[in-house]
Amino acid sequence: MDIIDFHCDALLKIWEQDGKISFTDAEELDANKVRLVQGGIKVQCFAIYTPSDMKAEQRFQSALDQIHHFYANVLANNPEMKQIREWSDFDQLKDGQIGAMLTLEGVEPIGNDLKKLHILYQLGVRSVGLTWNYANLAADGALEPRNAGLTSFGKEIIQFHNEHKILTDVSHLSEASFWDTLDVAKYPIASHSNSRAWCDNPRNLSDEQAKAMFAKGGNVHVVYCPMFVKEQGEATIPDLIRHIDHFCSLGGVRQIGLGSDFDGITTKVVGLEHAGTTHNLINELLKHYSEEEVRGFAGENFLRNRPV
Repeated sequence: MDIIDFHCDALLKIWEQDGKISFTDAEELDANKVRLVQGGIKVQCFAIYTPSDMKAEQRFQSALDQIHHFYANVLANNPEMKQIREWSDFDQLKDGQIGAMLTLEGVEPIGNDLKKLHILYQLGVRSVGLTWNYANLAADGALEPRNAGLTSFGKEIIQFHNEHKILTDVSHLSEASFWDTLDVAKYPIASHSNSRAWCDNPRNLSDEQAKAMFAKGGNVHVVYCPMFVKEQGEATIPDLIRHIDHFCSLGGVRQIGLGSDFDGITTKVVGLEHAGTTHNLINELLKHYSEEEVRGFAGENFLRNRPV
């Protein structure tokens, strides 16, 4: 079945190697093209992330460099990779083609200049998380001790998202920022978050947050990062499925998706070591859910709930 993976950090790895590794088949990449094909990935979202220790004045150039690698390494060298620029593009993919969509993980690269976000939008960014884990000019992140909410600038950014049908990603927000975002965002999504009820980590969503996302029509995409799957010990595919079970119990069976975080994680769920092993998760899900429900988790839930 066709799978949409809403988060990977392959561009970061390619950028760190100055473009000297090939997206096609580099062993260093969990989500290289060969592995996407093996795993049945129909659409892969590629995050732009600028490291937290980078100087502010270097961040926008880093974002542009990662976009360059997306165009030059991912798209130009692999004609079967097709960029997703419009929400209708998901419906235009042919057999053998894989959709590729840019996302932004934290608005640090734009500083306080909304024109830079407009540039990133023109280059193809269609989903934006306001923060990584800490505070910036838009919002507080999940690990910011003060747990403040959105700034006025953060609300301006979301208004830009609403006007341009850009998804607003809540995965790294503090709780206060999350609730502020849900008040104003027309198109919320959690690109890679699990259930805090099963794994008590500030990066995961509480039951109240998850139910609010479902009520707003937003999708929650479970993440394969072991520290967000299980508090202690080795994380397995059944451990990950417990998060899906729990979200279903909260009413989210038609709003759950996948967001691997491949290439952004160093440890792996057993059986989910790279994109080529995604079928292991699908096969295990089919033991617990109907084929229709699993097709929903794999991608159809997002297609049903995407902006129009």
